[in-house]
Amino acid sequence: MAQKLLVVRNDKIGDFMLAWPALACLKQALPAPHVTVLVPAYTAPLANACPWVDEVIIDPGSQADKAAQQALLFHVKQSKFDALLTLFSTPRIGWLGMKAGIPLRVAPATKWAQVFYNVRVRQRRSQSVKPEYQYNVDLACELLTRLSLKLSTLPSPPFWPMSEKQRHTQRQILAHEASQHVVVVHPGSGGSAVNLSVAQYATLIHLIQQQCHSLPIRWLISAGPSEQTQAQALIDQLANNDVAAAPFPETHSVDAFARQLAGADMLIAGSTGPLHIAGCLNIATAGFYPAKRSATPLRWQTCNSSEKRLAFSPPANAEEQDMGAIELDAAAAHISAWLLGSLGTNP
Repeated sequence: MAQKLLVVRNDKIGDFMLAWPALACLKQALPAPHVTVLVPAYTAPLANACPWVDEVIIDPGSQADKAAQQALLFHVKQSKFDALLTLFSTPRIGWLGMKAGIPLRVAPATKWAQVFYNVRVRQRRSQSVKPEYQYNVDLACELLTRLSLKLSTLPSPPFWPMSEKQRHTQRQILAHEASQHVVVVHPGSGGSAVNLSVAQYATLIHLIQQQCHSLPIRWLISAGPSEQTQAQALIDQLANNDVAAAPFPETHSVDAFARQLAGADMLIAGSTGPLHIAGCLNIATAGFYPAKRSATPLRWQTCNSSEKRLAFSPPANAEEQDMGAIELDAAAAHISAWLLGSLGTNP
């Protein structure tokens, strides 16, 4: 019988997407375990779409009432998991695993929540010496070792594999003409990360359009549920600069948005959920990050192939979160060079 694993990453969408490489490690081990994830309701559609997940449990969250917490404990206890892997440790989840009687409980050795775990892996993530997804992979590999499960090679991108037929179908929706290349820009931040301003994005896109004039680009502007006004403002500013852009096609769920995004050639965004969805899909990303030590481009690196990954942040002499200090001319030149080199030819 397959060993039953419970993996917890119950915070933001971007954080959950950076767990996919670790989930791939677990699911590709031999003999293959049964992998269940505990996630909040808003990331559940992505968890259900993940090819490395067998089952999804909804976490009611720390603010839920006692009845909901007891129901979660009952569910976890009844599932009789062999091991718990918590990628981001909190006392509530640590207590849940211990109270449910899960025999092997693995988590980073940080915060006092580690007292609930019997395997604690020292990582010092705040020092940002490696990508977040690599820290997650390290934890997954530790769990596999403890369970005597074998992983012959580490999985590589794409961590959300899709067939060329699927991608072609999505591209047909995004591009008006077969010759067009699709670049999606997401100016929102979801409230979790600093980002460029609308005016900065308008300038950046205008510069790229000038440098890539030989390349037929279809510019699409995406937005979260509360970000439509921001997206429309960017479309309007671009129109004033004679750059045509349109809203990203409307989708009714986050997993539908993700599948639609698979038809794009590049996503330009801050360090938000859409950027990390794009990374899992292995489409090109141009990410804009603060210079804060715990939020560096290395720490929150996307998990796509290295040749498809561009990252920009304020210079060393600027304030950590002063996104206005980012040199847009240089960023536009790098993005344009990638687009011309990978999608077309230099004029």
